[in-house]
Amino acid sequence: MDVIKVTDVTKSFKVFKERSSTLKDRIIFRRKNKFESFLALDNVSLTIQKGETVGLIGRNGSGKSTLLKLLTGILYPDAGDINMTGKVSSLLELGAGFHPDFTGRENIFMNAAILGLSKKQIKSKLNDIIKFSELQEYIENPVRSYSSGMYMRLAFSVAIMVEPDILLIDEVLAVGDAAFQQKCMEQLMKLKSKGTTIVFVSHDLGAMEKLCDRVVWINKSKIVADGKPKRMIDKYLTFLGDEENKRLIREEEESTHVVVNEDKAVENVNSEQQINVESQEISENIEYETVDRWGNRQIEIVDVMFTDENNNKKIGFMSGDYMKVIMKYKINQKVDSPIFGLGIHTIDHINCYGTNTFIDQYSLGEINEHHRGEISFNIASLDLVSNTYLVTAAVHDINGNQYDYHDKRFSFKVSSTVNDVGIAKLKHFWKDEKNQEGL
Repeated sequence: MDVIKVTDVTKSFKVFKERSSTLKDRIIFRRKNKFESFLALDNVSLTIQKGETVGLIGRNGSGKSTLLKLLTGILYPDAGDINMTGKVSSLLELGAGFHPDFTGRENIFMNAAILGLSKKQIKSKLNDIIKFSELQEYIENPVRSYSSGMYMRLAFSVAIMVEPDILLIDEVLAVGDAAFQQKCMEQLMKLKSKGTTIVFVSHDLGAMEKLCDRVVWINKSKIVADGKPKRMIDKYLTFLGDEENKRLIREEEESTHVVVNEDKAVENVNSEQQINVESQEISENIEYETVDRWGNRQIEIVDVMFTDENNNKKIGFMSGDYMKVIMKYKINQKVDSPIFGLGIHTIDHINCYGTNTFIDQYSLGEINEHHRGEISFNIASLDLVSNTYLVTAAVHDINGNQYDYHDKRFSFKVSSTVNDVGIAKLKHFWKDEKNQEGL
């Protein structure tokens, strides 16, 4: 039986570009405020059966909360129909309707009445609500004296103890401490087992996977996917990884553009003098020394970039992806068998892995002056946990004399669909070695 039916629903909002003018301005100058129309939901259709628990995921501004407010009746659609069957309770803004000068007990009566309970029903549930909130010592105090955590716990306790047919929740599972959060989750599981239909929005994907029967992914005002929680969450995290990669590349390009423009300005001021200094440094083999880069630059690493297997530039990867690290170099002085090396570190400088062409027995042989080339370090499966990683790139001779050493100057980001911890993802499986069945 469908208890929630959303059919071709569209909802938009006016986003005003300037403050409202005064009444005098409106009358005399007939001014009108300029605004743009923001489409929060675009022709959305959704059905939810009795007893189903459905999670809504998506980036901020995708339309999740707007859909919940339409379901509660706080907002009305511009087009389309919404049909709800049964008693509805919502936890959209915890504490909405609480009066700061009333005591916790008085606010329980007032808030529960707003949610549809009679005075007799409230009295029968009063002790359970107070006990669940763990605010017995403060229940006679005005709620203005409550901390934000106490305030939210009381509001959550009232809403969740109503035991409605349909419960709508928006980003409120992170109330209180860890023990209280666990108790809230257990209470939601009890409501689910009793046949309550639950629809909730959360960025806690672990809770989403644990609680939901279905997950609906909303992106840019439209439903893009609907299915089993694990599959939808994996698709969503992959999407977030791609979006993060685009953002990182865009920021890098913008930063590079600024640096290039600044460099051009400096060159225009004193270009001839700069050329003379550079040529003198190369000819005299003077070492370049900075905090994160040093070496005599007989070979110079001019760029380090990260790509996928098809040479598409990337900075954000999913754990297990193919990753290629390309080092572009130029030869300022003839060298024999240079050794290229690479190291990967966590953001707090823990060494994850390091190797070089000598260790891996890969020889480049003799390279002539003025030669430009590229060498790539290929990782078939990037088995690192979710984190930001720093990369050291270097080239030196067989005796360890540095040509060019870039110490943790480059970075990439790894996202993951699982919540494992540490640094490396070890290939593994679980096996029950001792089967007690039949004993």
